[in-house]
Amino acid sequence: MTADATITAADVRSTALSLPDTTEKLAWGQPTFRVAGKIFASLGDDEMSMGVKCPREDRAELIAAEPEKFFIREGHDDHYAWMRVRLAALEDADELAAILADSWRQVAPRRLAAAHPELAAPEPDAPGKGEQGEG
Repeated sequence: MTADATITAADVRSTALSLPDTTEKLAWGQPTFRVAGKIFASLGDDEMSMGVKCPREDRAELIAAEPEKFFIREGHDDHYAWMRVRLAALEDADELAAILADSWRQVAPRRLAAAHPELAAPEPDAPGKGEQGEG
C-alpha cells in the first residue's frame, strides 16, 4: 500500500456514518458508531486503530492470518466478540468498508439489514483463487 492510501480516523468516521441508521456517540472518551443503539465500531484513543464486532470463533483465525492488521487488547477484548484493526495495515477504502459493513450487520436489526441487500455478507463457500486450474 502506498503512503497516500493510508486509512485515517476521518475515513473510518465517514464510512461508518454512511451505513444505514448509524449514529456517532462518545463513550469512554472515544467515538463509537452505533446502529439501533448498539456499538458496531469505535475509534481507538490514538486514532490509529478501530474496534469492530467479530465473532469470537472467527477472531483467532483472523489474527493468526494477519497479525499486523488484526489484534485484541489483552484484558479487555478477550471476553467480548470484538477485535481491533490497525488502520495503517488496511489495503484500501474498500477493505475498510467491508470490515465496517460486516461489523454493522452483526448488530443491525434484522429488518434493517434485510432492507439493505447491498450490505449482505459475501457467499462464504467461495473456493480459494488458486484452486481451480491456476497454478
